[in-house]
Amino acid sequence: MRHLLFFFCSVLLAATAHSQTERQTLPTSPLKIVDEDQVIDLIVELADEPRELATGMMFRDGVPEGTGMLFNFGVPREANMYMRNVSFTLDMIFFDSEGEVLAIIANAQPFSERILNPGIAVKGVLELAGGEAQRLGIEPGDMIEHSMFESVAQ
Repeated sequence: MRHLLFFFCSVLLAATAHSQTERQTLPTSPLKIVDEDQVIDLIVELADEPRELATGMMFRDGVPEGTGMLFNFGVPREANMYMRNVSFTLDMIFFDSEGEVLAIIANAQPFSERILNPGIAVKGVLELAGGEAQRLGIEPGDMIEHSMFESVAQ
């Protein structure tokens, strides 16, 4: 019985430590979304390492207003996004190497393991709280400005 209790406590502590590690925020930076009528300023966390790209918004409680997560794949590739361990809706904004918005998936279903992608290679994905893309008027053709693009002055 003592061994079973020790085992249970060990598993619980490991799970708690894992969950807390996964919830750590990433370094933030400013991002702009520009169209002919407006400029939208956001603060984003940048996910560009394999573990960050795989974890994304998992194990969080939501996305604060005016913030998001920017996934940088480096070389354009097909983005296979999913909502495993994400308890809230997200908008996924897919963009090319110049920062042009190519496609948007709005209000992705929480906890879904369905693969979400626009069917074309993309440089990355910007995730915002569900409904934000529509509320902010973000559409394909808009431009994302961020230091991850070489054309943006550092």
